[in-house]
Amino acid sequence: MNTDLKKRITMDPSGFVVLADFVPGIIQEIRYHSTYNFIGERIDGYEEPVALLTIEAARALKAVAGELNVYGYRLKIFDAYRPANAVRQFVLWGIEDTDIRMKPYFYPDLQKQELFSGGYIAKQSSHSRGSAVDLTLLDMKTGKELDMGGPFDFFGALSHPSYRGITDEQYENRMLLQHAMLRNGFLPLDCEWWHFMLKDEPYPDVYFEFPVSARYLKR
Repeated sequence: MNTDLKKRITMDPSGFVVLADFVPGIIQEIRYHSTYNFIGERIDGYEEPVALLTIEAARALKAVAGELNVYGYRLKIFDAYRPANAVRQFVLWGIEDTDIRMKPYFYPDLQKQELFSGGYIAKQSSHSRGSAVDLTLLDMKTGKELDMGGPFDFFGALSHPSYRGITDEQYENRMLLQHAMLRNGFLPLDCEWWHFMLKDEPYPDVYFEFPVSARYLKR
């Protein structure tokens, strides 16, 4: 690791909050704490199935939640803060050719090398700066996720927010989420309908490596 990168990595969690404490009513399904993800095993640094975010991002997401609650929707979080060592695990997995056990479920039409060129895996992630979140919407009447036309972490054109090979209702559901996020200060990603980053993120040049753990924040 080069010296410049070392200077930008820190274990200091003082600017972070436990999202569920800050935004009551959210649903959490932290996929990287489980084995149901594109690698097929629990990811490094995910000690608890909990979403952490910078205070600024959590405050903006609270506004999103309040707006969408009025229309009968709750936020469901798949991932938020992601430690830098978790991202390194993604990269090492990406360059290791033999482990393709989850290919049929998450990247059936792509080779692992294409996950980098397509923007699905990056050597440094905005999640590690603490102000990015992966999420969807849950209908409070049915208790089910809205149909977004494709699942979280599916790597391919189907996941592009602008993809129109889905039904009008599925596209409108994506836009419902996207417009609410944009109105409250988040930016979308052109290859993942579920990913958003706070526009005015507080740590644009810092990557964090403390574990995903509420205990770590509160000790």
